[in-house]
Amino acid sequence: MSQSQFKYSTGVIAYPLLFVLLIWLTFWFQIRVFSGFKAFGIYPLTFTGLRGVVFSPFIHGDMTHLYHNTIPLFVLSMALFYFYRAISWKVILYGILLSGLITWFIGRPANHIGASGLIYVLVSFIFFKGVFARHYRLIALSLLVVFLYGSMIWYVFPVKQGISWEGHLAGLITGLVFALIFRKQIAKPERYLWEAPDYNEDDDEFMKHFDEDGNFIESIGNDEELPEEAPSPPKRIIIRYKYKENRGED
Repeated sequence: MSQSQFKYSTGVIAYPLLFVLLIWLTFWFQIRVFSGFKAFGIYPLTFTGLRGVVFSPFIHGDMTHLYHNTIPLFVLSMALFYFYRAISWKVILYGILLSGLITWFIGRPANHIGASGLIYVLVSFIFFKGVFARHYRLIALSLLVVFLYGSMIWYVFPVKQGISWEGHLAGLITGLVFALIFRKQIAKPERYLWEAPDYNEDDDEFMKHFDEDGNFIESIGNDEELPEEAPSPPKRIIIRYKYKENRGED
């Protein structure tokens, strides 16, 4: 992965927008067509609860719940598709599955729904990936994520009733795991020729135009190959000054 990854494409906005639209359409289907779809969340340690591993990110309890998840999901997924385009779909799809499975194992006996688990996957992955990369753009992105969503860390603990802190913790763990798995696929600044480990100054065409003292050599060919030219006489420059007396009255 190189800095050429950091290029805008229509997918940077289109894919997150379609994903958010799908969540809103699912909520409309839940309200207008099949209200029982809300029960398709993750119910830990039950066979039927496994269906929620796939469906739970698209199910929300009410409009407020949906609204609070929409904006961070859209912003973070845009950052993912812009900076990590090559692995963005893997992070989203595998993140839904892995975080859902962890929630299914560690969760309380309740119906766990909402896209907040995926949001924690994205926050965790983007932050830790930038730290591991040590690339100035990705570190800046990590700091921005901390500034915008750093307070979310408190909700991986049971600080508030009615919130699936287990899903948040599962997302945090999943993002860290993915940052480690994809650690080798790190964007690195492009190196100049002289920064390469196997750089040899004698093979550098540019450096051949300078002598050992750093003086510029206009031609690097052999002396016997150069045509002999008669030295041109030095040019003479004549400057004439004309003195004019100032006879102004006192």
